[in-house]
Amino acid sequence: MKRSVNVTSDQAERIALNMLVWLVSNDELLPVFMGATGAGQDDLRERAGDPEFLAAMLDFLMMDDRWIIQACDAQGLAYDQILRIRKAMPGGAEMHWT
Repeated sequence: MKRSVNVTSDQAERIALNMLVWLVSNDELLPVFMGATGAGQDDLRERAGDPEFLAAMLDFLMMDDRWIIQACDAQGLAYDQILRIRKAMPGGAEMHWT
């Protein structure tokens, strides 16, 4: 059983970076991300360590439950863990779900 735990901002960024690596390796989803965000290959390389970029990438993944399930399964994370990860990142405390 996958376990949810609270995370620090450093842990959240590390997990988000792993999620970005997963996204980059996903031939079907990567073009959707790049088209939706306007990010190019250079942005992926240059901003991979940027917490705000990683937070935006997590916001993108959270747009579809299937994407979160796939990404969490690949990382061995509980599905609800992504919310804790996102909350620990820039802008996470201000998120309003409407």
